[in-house]
Amino acid sequence: MLLEETLEKITGLDEKAQKAAQTRLDSLTKPLGSLGRLEDLVRQVAGITGQVRPCIDRKTIVIMCADNGVVEEGVSSCPKSVTASVTENLTRGITGVCVLGKNAGADIHIVDIGVDAELGRKGIVNRKIRRGTWNIAKGPAMTREEAVRAIETGIEAVTGLVQEGVQLFGTGEMGIGNTTTSSAVAAVITGKPAEEVVGRGSGLTDAGLSHKTEVIKKSIEVNKPDRNDPIDVLAKLGGFDIAGLTGCFLGAAALRKPIFIDGFISSVAALIAYRLKPEAREYMIASHGSAEPGSRAVLDAIGLEPLLMLGMRLGEGTGAAVAFHIIDAAFAAYNRMGTFDDALIEQYKPLE
Repeated sequence: MLLEETLEKITGLDEKAQKAAQTRLDSLTKPLGSLGRLEDLVRQVAGITGQVRPCIDRKTIVIMCADNGVVEEGVSSCPKSVTASVTENLTRGITGVCVLGKNAGADIHIVDIGVDAELGRKGIVNRKIRRGTWNIAKGPAMTREEAVRAIETGIEAVTGLVQEGVQLFGTGEMGIGNTTTSSAVAAVITGKPAEEVVGRGSGLTDAGLSHKTEVIKKSIEVNKPDRNDPIDVLAKLGGFDIAGLTGCFLGAAALRKPIFIDGFISSVAALIAYRLKPEAREYMIASHGSAEPGSRAVLDAIGLEPLLMLGMRLGEGTGAAVAFHIIDAAFAAYNRMGTFDDALIEQYKPLE
């Protein structure tokens, strides 16, 4: 089974490459550690790739698109049809992630993993599991077999892109109702009350937020997921988009490629991947802290700190696209700054 094989391939970072990268960082004309988290990024990517001078010029944001049956409970201010419309607009280059991704020098890879429509536009990869999940307020979102197949779809997407030369990944999603499914999964896995992880999504009123929270509580009660079994939680409360992104995180880790978490939805997928294989966390970079209230709890559960806090909550992969500039800055300094030998300056030494 592809999922099992992928989990077996995920190991820790290359400590030798990390130490060599740190030696170069310390030789640059700057006080020791003065570039802070930029240095952390360089060291992490060296450990991921096993290369002291890794190349991460080829970037792609994988966007998983799917509908969610829970929308029929009135949990979103947008109609379900928006999922198909935005998915098709991704191919036209006019959405947020298209603009910000292009600005960061990144491509986008659009996967229809469960949109409730037949999409015909060129540029959308059809890997539809089914035309949307079932309503979690009435029963499981999907079967366990479908959840595994969706995870493996994400693994296959990353594998194919690596074969095409992609060196750095971002994650994104599109699916009306997916803050509801993500909040339900987050509440169960983190053990937080629903009220602490549920947000307004695309702009709910106070009454709408209260209703959404009650739907999530009902869904958890109806399905009784096993919080110690991430796939059970995913199958009962999640979405095909979350499952596909889970596979992206696992696939990137197995193939030793760095991958950026976007916002709340993709962080929930990252949490599932982490619970399936804790070592996968070492390959993840949290781009930003989403304005959705559950974002902090989920990243804390993984043990990651976001690079940016910008109050963003658009999704699509927009946060990952913005954070690509940060990693580019880190490697610009690492690769282009002069060393103390170049500058004819005595190297800084740590104080005893």
